[in-house]
Amino acid sequence: MTNFVVKTLANAAALAVAIWLVSGITLDDGSPLGRRTLTLVLVALVFGLVNLIVKPVVKLFSLPLFVLTLGLFTLVVNALMLLLTSWLAQLFNLSFHVDNFWSALLGGVIISIVSWAVNLALPEKN
Repeated sequence: MTNFVVKTLANAAALAVAIWLVSGITLDDGSPLGRRTLTLVLVALVFGLVNLIVKPVVKLFSLPLFVLTLGLFTLVVNALMLLLTSWLAQLFNLSFHVDNFWSALLGGVIISIVSWAVNLALPEKN
């Protein structure tokens, strides 16, 4: 359970950095800071579920593209997962939005780097 909470908070931190750095990714409905923080955590949960359920299926079906591009297709898959998260967030009335594919691509790269750094900084669970 602790691992799930830590991964969700790491996703939330990574999403916050992407929102801060990429103009095409927004999380703002004019609400107070506490509400935005809750929305960010909920979006991180949706993002985590998308990466847990959908991403492995997409990676399996696009395996030839991974091999052909020497793994660079991962960037495209990450962007698509971020776009799917944006679409699902709209369905759940969360104020998270990704404008276009290029914003999602840059956001996916930022989220990957920040998530890697946060997980590297956290102590390993034995």
